Amino acid sequence: MSIPTIVLLVLGFFILLSCFFTVKQQSAVIIERFGKFQSVRNSGLQLKIPVIDRIAGRINLRIQQLDVIIETKTKDNVFVKLKVSVQFKVIQEKVYEAFYKLEYPHDQITAYVFDVVRAEVPKLILDDVFERKDDIAIAVKRELNEAMTTYGYDIINTLVTDIDPDIQVKNAMNRINAADREKTATAFEAESVRIRIVAKAKAEAESKRLQGQGIADQRREIARGLVESVEVLNKVGINSQEASALIVVTQHYDTLQAIGADTNSNLILLPNTPQAANDMLNNMVVSFAASNQVGEAMKKGQFGARKDRAEDKSGNRRDEDASVIRKDYPENPENRDITV
Repeated sequence: MSIPTIVLLVLGFFILLSCFFTVKQQSAVIIERFGKFQSVRNSGLQLKIPVIDRIAGRINLRIQQLDVIIETKTKDNVFVKLKVSVQFKVIQEKVYEAFYKLEYPHDQITAYVFDVVRAEVPKLILDDVFERKDDIAIAVKRELNEAMTTYGYDIINTLVTDIDPDIQVKNAMNRINAADREKTATAFEAESVRIRIVAKAKAEAESKRLQGQGIADQRREIARGLVESVEVLNKVGINSQEASALIVVTQHYDTLQAIGADTNSNLILLPNTPQAANDMLNNMVVSFAASNQVGEAMKKGQFGARKDRAEDKSGNRRDEDASVIRKDYPENPENRDITV
């Protein structure tokens, strides 16, 4: 076989191979013949006429995402950066429009996003931008769908994924939020303190009430015990004054015993001798006896005054200037002055 024949066979083999091509899944191929649109080929093994037909381009039919960062101003004059993510795909039935009508589809989508965002955000204050970001995304999607469907693109979704205000505004918002939370925490702490104070006051009031009741019961029992002790001592020939003095001395020594039981006590009682107890007992007996005599004298004096006032009503002369009633006593011829 001659060399020219071999060359022709090799050339023919390569031409035959160029007739076949493959298209990947979720993609499309544009075929042109002599520069004119011929057909759209979908996934699989495809055939074209070599030299005459050529692959003009490949179109991706999968969902794509375009992130657009926009800086704009809000209604309250705060500059903010928004990141809008646009998810779109080429409509399979409109591959021709998508390939031939738009040369740079990403730039076209970006321009529409800028236009919509810069028309919507200046109507809102900064707080509303955060709260109504979904409304902004819906407005972008609506505008893009109306514009891009003609060019064979379907807008699947639009998302406002980031809102970034100026750093000074962000710090101010953080301070406001921190102050508000601090205010709430302070209110809760104050309420907690109030509840603890009220509970403590109620507990102290109940404790005081029970303590007072206990003291009253204690004193009542002490008084009952003293009465019984005096009655027992009277039965053995000890009068009331001596009995009271003996009980006081007994309580005195009980107090000394209680004080001595405390190892940390620094109390010193002066004088503190056996004779001192005897003197204290004698002094108490004398004091009780004297107090009884004074009480009896006061009772007699009150009775005498009432008697003198009764006799004054019987017709005795009264000296109003001296406030003295003069009366003649049969046993004493002299006049006695009784001051009322």
